[in-house]
Amino acid sequence: MTAKLSEELQQALEDQGGAPVKVVHPVTNQVYLLIAADQYDRLKPLFEHDPMTEQEQRFLLQQAGKRAGWDDPTMDAYDHYDEHRPKS
Repeated sequence: MTAKLSEELQQALEDQGGAPVKVVHPVTNQVYLLIAADQYDRLKPLFEHDPMTEQEQRFLLQQAGKRAGWDDPTMDAYDHYDEHRPKS
């Protein structure tokens, strides 16, 4: 549903110069913010769950591994750990 703005809201938007406009629900007193769609699109990832693709997940895991030191050459020894472990 797309509602039309009242003249009062149109004027408030113009007065704010692009900043959000606070709107109060007359029955519940709940406060809402009226913002432009392009502003909402930029902020949307902060408060809406948008599942990451597998590629995005892999990239983030790679970055976390690097921060943890897993790209350090001395960690390569762990790639061959079982080969050097004494056999029982």
